[in-house]
Amino acid sequence: MKEQTKTQRCGICGCLLNRGGKYARPTPEGRAHATKHHYVAERFFGRSANRRGEQREAIFDSCPWNLEKQVAVYCYECHEELLHNPVLSPEDIGMFAGLVRSRQLNEDQKPEHRAMLAGRIQLFHEVIRTGLKALSENTG
Repeated sequence: MKEQTKTQRCGICGCLLNRGGKYARPTPEGRAHATKHHYVAERFFGRSANRRGEQREAIFDSCPWNLEKQVAVYCYECHEELLHNPVLSPEDIGMFAGLVRSRQLNEDQKPEHRAMLAGRIQLFHEVIRTGLKALSENTG
């Protein structure tokens, strides 16, 4: 008897995920290929899947969101093309830079520590979450 495989859907668009090969190919199967995504990048904790065994300086000692090592599964399109490539206009960057300055997370010269970068990462998450909440409240 053939083993049943669990149907899995993308956590963003809801498409049926493909695990049968053709990763990243410009076909429906490749675009729907399952990919794993860490909620908080491993590099923020000094780890990298691309550089196994090489330890880098961590940005966070502990995860501010309590999500370290937690993952979700998305289709190739939503993971690689949507999440990893946000569209930020010059105006968006200017507004974010203003927030960075207002929170005193700007730098004249890079210090030895990465606390300011950690603050900017947390601020960027706050910006995204605030926008998502505002749009969600206005929908419906």
